[in-house]
Amino acid sequence: MWPLRRAFHPLKKQQYFLEASRVFCAEPGTSSNVRGDRSSICHPAHLLSTRFHSVKLFHHTPILEGIFVRSRSLCSVADAGSSSDSLDVEDGILEPETTSTVDVIEDCNADEEVGEELASEPGILDDDLFDTEKGVVGEESHKKKASLELCKAIMDAPSHSVASVLDKWLAEGNDLNRLSISKIIVSLRKRRMYGKTLQFSEWLETTKQHDLTEQDHAARLDLIAKVHGIQKAEKYIENIPKNFKGELVYRTLLTCCVHLINMKKAEAVFKKIRELEFPITIDACNQMIILYKRLDKRRIADILLLMEKENLKPSLFTYRLLLDTKGESNDIVGMEQLFETMKAEGVLPDIHVLAVLAKHYISGGLEDKAKAVLKEIEERKLKESLDVRRVVLPLYASLGISDDVDRIWKECELDPTMNECMAAIEAWGKLGEVEKAEAVFEMMLQKWKKLSSRHYSALLQVYVNHKLLTKGKEFVKQMGDIGSWVGPLTWDALVRLHLGAGDVEKADSILHKAVQKNKVRPLFSTYKVVMEEYAKQGDIHNTEKLFHRMKQSGYNGRLKPHEILIQAYINAKAPVYGFRERMKADNIFPNKAFAQRLAQADPFRKR
Repeated sequence: MWPLRRAFHPLKKQQYFLEASRVFCAEPGTSSNVRGDRSSICHPAHLLSTRFHSVKLFHHTPILEGIFVRSRSLCSVADAGSSSDSLDVEDGILEPETTSTVDVIEDCNADEEVGEELASEPGILDDDLFDTEKGVVGEESHKKKASLELCKAIMDAPSHSVASVLDKWLAEGNDLNRLSISKIIVSLRKRRMYGKTLQFSEWLETTKQHDLTEQDHAARLDLIAKVHGIQKAEKYIENIPKNFKGELVYRTLLTCCVHLINMKKAEAVFKKIRELEFPITIDACNQMIILYKRLDKRRIADILLLMEKENLKPSLFTYRLLLDTKGESNDIVGMEQLFETMKAEGVLPDIHVLAVLAKHYISGGLEDKAKAVLKEIEERKLKESLDVRRVVLPLYASLGISDDVDRIWKECELDPTMNECMAAIEAWGKLGEVEKAEAVFEMMLQKWKKLSSRHYSALLQVYVNHKLLTKGKEFVKQMGDIGSWVGPLTWDALVRLHLGAGDVEKADSILHKAVQKNKVRPLFSTYKVVMEEYAKQGDIHNTEKLFHRMKQSGYNGRLKPHEILIQAYINAKAPVYGFRERMKADNIFPNKAFAQRLAQADPFRKR
């Protein structure tokens, strides 16, 4: 562990930007990763013992904004004549359909990374639920078919009638074994139908289909947090029998708090785990690293020291997070040293770790090193073929190597997965090959017929990046015509399309209508980009309005909105009064860079 902490020493005095991850796992040792926004924040340390703070590897490190190679940007090539067009579709499209798609709750951070470990391919439902062994016959085959039909019935049912569908299915003489129940739940969760999954879970308990375990309570807790919020989840914990209220339940609650970027509650839950004398697991530590990676990188050192004291060895996922942190700081040498430390500790890198290295080599302009890593990733095709092509497609595109993108895509075309198609759309979009990205999407429509809004958003993002407002509007209208649910990702794309065309008022109108008509809140970054545009114009009134609406949507405890707001006052050359008090009330503490900006807007400063 000491080499690991020592390898992080060069992070001192570096510049950072942020990328966070979310993990949910019902079983120890498993995890998945999605990234988050680039906001930053400093909080007073009050979670760990003060003796941990003697490690100064991260403390006093400036938390500064940087530019991420995969951040969403707007190209300088605009669709001719598009800026003058008005959007007439949002009134009919921004409201979700009254079908089962309403239950597909999109991740509130899905714009920052759509969720590389989440597969939601409608065309692989059979494979999701069952190991489709062609030799299975008789009663076992009949049970599998019946359970598959039940899962499809739940998906197609209106959100308020899941229980009646289940009661009818049971009345027909069917039964459910534990394996079928688990696979149905996994399939519903993959499609982010959290509301229906929760109803299914509650029905199972009401009808006493099986005895509940701690894993069942943990899964229910996660669903309640997703559907009803953290407070309801905390109340549910109070009703869990004591013998089932173990480390897994509290670690699940910790994961939910990290997912919602609620630093105060996450730290309180982590402290509670220690107070209850539950064993500190590597998964719990990973969650805290994810949280601090986004909000306060200096405190990652506290977690590393705690892991050393608890004799916890970093997992592959831990190294993946730490390597990404080093790369984000533009400390390529430190990243390479940490990578060697990882291998010396006997932890072998997978293709996702190698992809992290390649990504940061590309952003650092080290193309030869990036190509060498990509070659190593491709050599693993035989063992990890399902992931390799999806991983390398956008990386080759970032290098601008269209021949390799074409080569890999031709391999995929024979029998592509949904994620490979999504990666190809992203890759062709990066290369400016919009027509090829559209061709891939048309292939998806032919192969899978019905796609989710996440899949539509892949092509929509290509239109955003190239400022193709007219195409983007037509594409969103097409989504509405076929009944595809338009959620936060689509709102984000529509907002950015109009911002790219210079129409901030229209972008603001779309965002406002999305909030008014839907229960699912817009993305944090959607609010941020509109707020930043108003701030650039020195429009204090509208910047304050967006600031207030962000807080109403639950985006509290972040420094970034305050930074944008103070910039609006500076650009307007207007004095700002009581801003420090406002921040203190929100439990926000300025870093050094923000303190200088705050002083610049202080009406009482000496001139």
